Amino acid sequence: MPKQIKKSLVISIYFILAVSTLLVFWQVRNFDFVNYDDMEYIYQNPNIQTGITGQSIKWAITAGYAANWHPLTWLSHITDWRIFGKNAGGHHVVNLIFHIANTLLLFIVLKQMTSALWQSAFVAALFALHPMHVESVAWVSERKDVLSIFFWMLTMWTYQRYVKQPGVTRYILVVLTFALGLMAKPMLVTLPFVLLLLDYWPLERFGRRTVFYLIREKIPFFILSAVSCVVTFLVQRKGGSVVHAYALLLYDRFANAFLSYAGYIAKMFCPWKLAIFYPLSSVRSPFWQIAACALLLFGISFLVVRLGRNQRYLPVGWFWFLGTLVPVIGIVQVGQQAYADRYTYIPYIGLFLMLAWGLPELLGKWRYRKIALGSSMIIVLTTLGICAHQQVSFWKNSITLFSHAIEVTQNNWLAHNNLGFAYSNLGRYTESIDAYKQAIKFNPHYAEAYFNLGNDYAALGLGAESIDAYTQAVKIRPNYAQAYCNLGSAYTKLGRYTEAIEAYKQTIKIRPNYAEAYSNLGVVYENLGRYSEAVDACKQAIKIRPDYVEAYYNLGLTYLKIGDKNSALAEYNILKSLNPRFANDLLYWINK
Repeated sequence: MPKQIKKSLVISIYFILAVSTLLVFWQVRNFDFVNYDDMEYIYQNPNIQTGITGQSIKWAITAGYAANWHPLTWLSHITDWRIFGKNAGGHHVVNLIFHIANTLLLFIVLKQMTSALWQSAFVAALFALHPMHVESVAWVSERKDVLSIFFWMLTMWTYQRYVKQPGVTRYILVVLTFALGLMAKPMLVTLPFVLLLLDYWPLERFGRRTVFYLIREKIPFFILSAVSCVVTFLVQRKGGSVVHAYALLLYDRFANAFLSYAGYIAKMFCPWKLAIFYPLSSVRSPFWQIAACALLLFGISFLVVRLGRNQRYLPVGWFWFLGTLVPVIGIVQVGQQAYADRYTYIPYIGLFLMLAWGLPELLGKWRYRKIALGSSMIIVLTTLGICAHQQVSFWKNSITLFSHAIEVTQNNWLAHNNLGFAYSNLGRYTESIDAYKQAIKFNPHYAEAYFNLGNDYAALGLGAESIDAYTQAVKIRPNYAQAYCNLGSAYTKLGRYTEAIEAYKQTIKIRPNYAEAYSNLGVVYENLGRYSEAVDACKQAIKIRPDYVEAYYNLGLTYLKIGDKNSALAEYNILKSLNPRFANDLLYWINK
């Protein structure tokens, strides 16, 4: 093929990959945030709403917020908030831009490593359009996925350049891009292993270099991976994301791992009934089913090793798939999901490699080989694109997302709870209460559903019902500070002050810096005429949160009750700069 024509063809492939990805995902520009992680990560996270400052950079680097350490991801969210604010569409579009960049980089890297234009294009297209990858792109909180894989692709690209022309500067650049990727999401810990696979094929370094040399060359990468693993485990365990060993037996962990591997393979070929959350089943799967999945994995592994001498892409693709899923396959269980679509964002590339290089070889010298491959490629990619476009549409908002999850899964307590929360935010309490009750039906130990149910009962003025729900929440989760605080508020509204005080004290015991609990405790003390204790409680709330207007207001009212008008005026003067409405309300009582 003439060089100029080949160059034009490559540019055309870039264009087709970018445009087809845009066509599938462009609808996200009009989507909302969803109430699963987006709330905690972004639109109710005060840490990202301050802009790029020394303080925010320090927080991003040092915080284990939301049971995660990924400073680059936090910095990207901070930047987005500075540009787009509450406009969720802008945040979505940035995810899409990274996904397109990852697709193009994957094509570039494979083309440069293998010189196989069409196979590289096919793998990149599968990566771009597969419905299982929708979650990583259409979910704003999964910025860590698309951002970290951007650095994964850059690491492979710089590594290929280093292999082609070794040098200290190029080697340092590979290590740097890898380190940046780990700072976006720790799932990159398996990348050193993948680099060794690439040494086997397509870089063909085995034989030219000893195995010892290739492993020694990766030592800095393995060290960074080990450090990242330790930091991630400690942060997630502190944040309560790691499920304790006694909560899930080792047998169940391995059983779920085998079932998940087989499920991921099946969903690659038939990506249907996709959902944001797949709950761990409370019923143990039949042994024959687990054994069949294990046998499938070991059988494929045996075959690819046997065939790997001549078809090196087979073991590379297969062990890429197996290896990159290890951190999220559930041996160390993080969260309550059995598996997740987003976990396939990088592992599926291994299976795509096996297909892209295996099918042409399988067809051999069949005279209609090119026609069959070309037409089937168009049909497959078009079908995947249509399915992905449909899957993207479910991410429009929380109601569409969790309603779909309930339709395609069984006993999905989290989907029912989050659907209820979405209804509650719209004031549709009848529907939200029904949803919370369904969540509790499927998971009677789900404290958050009881807490949300209590909030809805409180909003409807059903004090006794809200107390029952909050009591159940703290019974299930004894360290549930927010539930104790709301329980205290429910007792206060019913005039049950002694019980309210105990609830607030329990809140403070669990979370000593809970400003709202101190402020509310001050109100109860004021109602009981225990003004000295009320003043102390409000002052403590203000010490914790110097901008807490309700605490200043309550403190001012308490001063008026004990006849200290000057102190009340001092609180009024502070409130004038913080919240004029509260200041005017306090001034009304001062002048009355």
